Amino acid sequence: MRRWLRMRIRSLVLTALVAATPVFTLAQTNGRREHKRLEHAQVVALEHHWRQAVLSNDVSGMDRLLSDDYLGITSDGEVLTKAQQLDRMRERTLVITQLDTSETKIKLIGRIAIVTCLAHVKGSSNGSSIDGAYRYTRVYQWLPGGEWQVTNFEATPALRLRAAAKLQ
Repeated sequence: MRRWLRMRIRSLVLTALVAATPVFTLAQTNGRREHKRLEHAQVVALEHHWRQAVLSNDVSGMDRLLSDDYLGITSDGEVLTKAQQLDRMRERTLVITQLDTSETKIKLIGRIAIVTCLAHVKGSSNGSSIDGAYRYTRVYQWLPGGEWQVTNFEATPALRLRAAAKLQ
């Protein structure tokens, strides 16, 4: 009799766990979705801060956005550290006067956010005029200090778009 009772209790507990699993899973899924929405909104705000820092040549703002181990690759293939990027802004060897972005996509993977966009840029770099379309990739990482920072950046000339613009 005791054996039968133990088997019956186990069966009931198992049934209760199986029945509760979909509710628990749904709650977890909703919590993850809300968390992703919050992270997405944070990255959108950071993209706005990035644009403002670039356009206003805000070195201290850019300093807060870039991680200490930041590496950027310019459209000319030059690799820049955080210090070099900030120096370019301080010395005004890079001046952006117009930066319009579109086709922005944000991909969240754990504590990493990858942002891609199309940017129409005007300004100057090392005394040469910049006026064209570029594809950007910016990688943000949630760092132990409790904030998102840019760890990597790359700009690639969007040559097809430049050629189309010249034809018009």
